[in-house]
Amino acid sequence: MTRLEELTDILSETDSLGIVCHDNPDPDSIASALALELLASAWDVSEVEIVYGGSITHQQNRAFVNLLDLDLQHLDDVDLDAFERIAFVDHSVPGVNNSVPVGTRVDIVIDHHDYPDPLDADYEDVRVNCGATSSILVGYLEESNVEISDSVASALLFALHRERLDYVRHPTIDEYQAALTVFQRADVPLVEEMYGSSFTPAMLDAIGTAIQSRNVRGSSLVATVGRTGESGAIPQAADYLLNLEGITTVLVFGLVSDTVRLSARSIDTRVDIADSLREAFQDVGQVGGHNDMAGGQIPLGLFGDRGEDEPELLPLVSRRVTSRFFDAMHLDDGE
Repeated sequence: MTRLEELTDILSETDSLGIVCHDNPDPDSIASALALELLASAWDVSEVEIVYGGSITHQQNRAFVNLLDLDLQHLDDVDLDAFERIAFVDHSVPGVNNSVPVGTRVDIVIDHHDYPDPLDADYEDVRVNCGATSSILVGYLEESNVEISDSVASALLFALHRERLDYVRHPTIDEYQAALTVFQRADVPLVEEMYGSSFTPAMLDAIGTAIQSRNVRGSSLVATVGRTGESGAIPQAADYLLNLEGITTVLVFGLVSDTVRLSARSIDTRVDIADSLREAFQDVGQVGGHNDMAGGQIPLGLFGDRGEDEPELLPLVSRRVTSRFFDAMHLDDGE
């Protein structure tokens, strides 16, 4: 059986499906969920809900959701136990990059991230050599001959560009082929409008804080956005600071609610940034990603019993995060 036939067998016997995006979902996760929803509907799954945790703060991600008029449900408002089956797209493990309770049964996993521990799902399609989960779903849609709606095609095109093609960040042939497939049905002016979305003042302030706080050793840089409600500023600051002359590896972190959020980038072919984050933080938090892009989160309580407004909290977190990361990169104060 092909992978699609295996998935068809599972969903054709399913009455209700909860499709869970990772926390603070990006376009790749959301577009993959939309594509899976389209397939599930074609296979007569009577109830399908797309669910996410965290928040959507990146201005382009908000524009993506608003312009496509997407109906997404927050995890706080949904009982996952009510669904006959649960699917994860663009993530794989309960409690890792998502707010789903550890131990929750996941029936379907479609992802392109590498996780060291084996998965336990009825259906798994994890392609670590693929640059985007959206590429996998476009392949399913093509093989199944399910008609791709204009809105889903637009979502997939935007996701493919945001995930890999825009940044020329090791895209694979799958991303180019998938983009060519959905381009024919996408509303290109609508996709362009998603790119034209504006920063909020809080987002701009957070990125400015990261620029001012940068700490450089060799070709590596660590910076913080401070405490922010705009979690989308963290990966955006990482992307921006990677443009600094002489810098090839960047870690940006910030305090969001009761967690320390991490976002890392590297264009140094000698560095596997996901492995570096694991070495630095896996014993205290949840981290994962690719050799060039990775992220994670650490419970803020691990840094001590201090209130959120304690003036020493951010310097304490900064010292520990910076020290751990530079140690993992084998950089001392003199480098």
